[in-house]
This record gives sequence, structure tokens and C-alpha cells, in this order.
Amino acid sequence: MNEKYTKLIATNKKARHNYHIDDEYEAGIVLVGSEVKAIREGRVSFKDSYADIKRGEVFLRQLHISPYEFSYNANHEAMRTRKLLLHSYEIRKLVGKIKEQGYTLVPLKIYFKNDKIKILLGLGKGKKLYDKRESIKQRDVKRDMDRDIKKYS
Repeated sequence: MNEKYTKLIATNKKARHNYHIDDEYEAGIVLVGSEVKAIREGRVSFKDSYADIKRGEVFLRQLHISPYEFSYNANHEAMRTRKLLLHSYEIRKLVGKIKEQGYTLVPLKIYFKNDKIKILLGLGKGKKLYDKRESIKQRDVKRDMDRDIKKYS
């Protein structure tokens, strides 16, 4: 019964395109009941979402969780700020990197792990336009090589 059960709900496809991700952290997220049900249906969007640290606590901002249609009238706000649960030593490490080295916290994916909703945060720096072009070129070259290998093998 101690098996690790994980089910991916949503990924932030733009995160690795817009940022050089150096480190990843798994965090719990504080939610209300209708948000959990909406996430279970996959009604979550990462567009322009980020995490920041205020007074020693980590908060997730701009994460859009659509309202659950079968809940009562006093439903949750779709774009509210949500608290993330990390260990204090992880938060101290993040504060140092964010303030000194210009890193930012970006959500990478949201998933279930043993019936608890977890979010994977990436610590990274923003890419410049030429970096984005270079990564697109590398991806295209890799795709062509894989296609040729498959064709001739």
C-alpha cells in the first residue's frame, strides 16, 4: 500500500521555452474543495503564473483554476493567490537565489501524488530571444536526426 501513485494533471509547456530551469522543487498547495474537484477534471491553466516569497511563505499567483460547475453559488475565485507548502530550509535556499542571482519560480506541472495535489516548481532564469531561437533550432535538428534514424533502420 506504500506505492507511489502519481497522475499528471497539467504541464506548463511554455516554462521550459521561456526559462533556463536549473532546479526543481515539489510543493504542496492549499486549496478549497471546489478547486480540488476542478483540478481533478483538469480545469487548470498555467498562463502567466509564477510563485513568489512573502514573509517566509511561498505563494502561487495567476494560476487559473476554472470554477467547478456542480458546486454551490459561493464558488472559489479562479485567479486567487494560493499558498504553497515547502520545508523551511527549501524556502531559505530559494530566498537566497531569487534575491541575489535573479532567479524566478515558475510552476512546471501539477499532479496527484498519493491522493494529494502537488505542484512542481522550477527555479530558473528567463531566456533571451536568441536563446529561444537556438533551442528551437536544436529541437528541429534532433527531430530530423530521429526521423532519419527511424527511416534507415
